[in-house]
Amino acid sequence: MRLYDYAASANCYKVRLLLAQLGRDYERVPVDIFAGETLTDEFVAMNVARRTPVLERAPGDFLPESNAILLHLAEGTPFLPADRSARAHVYQWLFFEQSFFEPTVGGARFWKLTGRDESDPARFGAMLGRAADAMRMLERHLVGREFVVGSEYTVADIGLYGYAHVAEQAGLEPVQFPYISAWLGRVSATPRMMNDLEPYPENALAGRGTSVHG
Repeated sequence: MRLYDYAASANCYKVRLLLAQLGRDYERVPVDIFAGETLTDEFVAMNVARRTPVLERAPGDFLPESNAILLHLAEGTPFLPADRSARAHVYQWLFFEQSFFEPTVGGARFWKLTGRDESDPARFGAMLGRAADAMRMLERHLVGREFVVGSEYTVADIGLYGYAHVAEQAGLEPVQFPYISAWLGRVSATPRMMNDLEPYPENALAGRGTSVHG
């Protein structure tokens, strides 16, 4: 099993975290997004969306999309409930993460850390406002809950943790989200927790590299 990933991407980190917590062995294949490595014909054959991560389950069998990978790896484990209702809520929150959370919180963080906010402050301000809205949605949901789906830690938590735990880097103050902060602490205390998310490299800075992200 191979994981094609980018060390500074929280989407990729989510997959590495689950693999670590499952105790699964795999080969990690670094992909330099901003050197244009996802734009090659070889990579497009693995993922037409030209993004990381991509899991190669067997030679030539490629599965893109971080949350699809999480669901695949979690099948048959405690990270994905057997109960149909609970499982549906895991799907719900993983869809929420990719629809509302990653594009806004992750996007604002990316812009802030790579200097793109300086070139278009108005666009960044709007992005940050939407990111705050997404954080408030999660904050409200976590009132009275130990984890995202009831009292059990699942891939829904891993999916949202990826960008929630670095939301401060986008300019979102943790003090504004006490329930998220408490939940982050609980996730951080789960067995085999690890965090190897790296800073963005120089070629990710605005105007430095060539990638699907601009």
